[in-house]
Amino acid sequence: MWFGACTSSIGTWMQILAQSWLVLQLSNSSFYLGLDVFLGQIPVFLFSLFGGVFADRHSRRDILLASQVVQLVCAFTLAALMYTHIVQVWHIWCLSFMVGLAQSFGGPAYSALIPTLVNKEDLQNAIALNSIQFNLARVVGPALGGLALVKLGSFWCFTLNGISYLAVIASLLAIRPVFVPARTQESVLQSMRGGIDFLRKREGMASLVVLAFGATLLSYPLITFLPVMARDVFHGNANTFTLFLCLSGAGSVTGALLVAGSASKGGQARKSLLAMAALGIVITAFGLSRVLAISSVLVFVSGSLLMIVFALNTSLVQLYVSDTMRGRVMSVYNVAFRGGMPFGSLISGVLIKQTSAPAIMAGNGVLVIALALYFLVVGKKLSKL
Repeated sequence: MWFGACTSSIGTWMQILAQSWLVLQLSNSSFYLGLDVFLGQIPVFLFSLFGGVFADRHSRRDILLASQVVQLVCAFTLAALMYTHIVQVWHIWCLSFMVGLAQSFGGPAYSALIPTLVNKEDLQNAIALNSIQFNLARVVGPALGGLALVKLGSFWCFTLNGISYLAVIASLLAIRPVFVPARTQESVLQSMRGGIDFLRKREGMASLVVLAFGATLLSYPLITFLPVMARDVFHGNANTFTLFLCLSGAGSVTGALLVAGSASKGGQARKSLLAMAALGIVITAFGLSRVLAISSVLVFVSGSLLMIVFALNTSLVQLYVSDTMRGRVMSVYNVAFRGGMPFGSLISGVLIKQTSAPAIMAGNGVLVIALALYFLVVGKKLSKL
């Protein structure tokens, strides 16, 4: 499963790089770039709760297979549009929405499937290792994508992404999950309410959901608008953008290794909040920096801190939920976690158009610091986890 997902993630990051650069070339608009990310992520916000219910009622492997097939078709469709030279920004927006819709069902199924493949004492390490494959792909994918983009063109980035989905489909066909959800007579709304009630009644869990939304809302624009920073601030090209993405991915791998190598002890939420405060400082510094070498280091460090925060928070949620509730609870968490991405990208895109990318980066960093300090000082229930 790890190797299949890693191969697919490499293809995905090749497409993310080429698609972001393509949108910026076609539109010359940071708002259009932010809108593309918004349309790719908003289905996750809107439909993940339904995806979580399906993940607790049907075979998680089958749901994932269907999700991967839809994303494969979308990648090949974009490749065909590029090959025929008729691609327009609105084509990309529509395909981004379709991919997001598939992920809104595949995401909860994947989050619920992975913990059933390991013992409970290995859960934090498994989540961190899963983060490693995703973020290793963030290094390899943009590197290969940048090479393919410069030497071969966007068409091959999209085509190779489509081919990469075959690896995860093959791995899904090969595994035999131990836990298969039982059928239930509950209505969809009752099942959704059960997941929400679990998070609301468990001490500190509601705060963790709020924190997930706030953290992604304010920190994810750093990744979304890297092409804008590369082109407008450092006067670079696709290679500069590729460098930033690779460094961010390498930092994330480092952060995930640190989490995977650490023992599962108490005080995980406090560690996450301290890492989040440090992340805010780094994002602010990145917004203020005008030296490429310094900014490159800051991108690496931000990737590491982002992964530490996200991996610790996800493992906290997974530790306190049973297999029968896992799909619904993780779907609620993913709505918050993934929901912050489209809104953060859209809002920052609008503000960047009126001010500048560095100013918004620095402002987001200050808000990340404030959010972390609030939960450290005021939100005591969360810091006890």
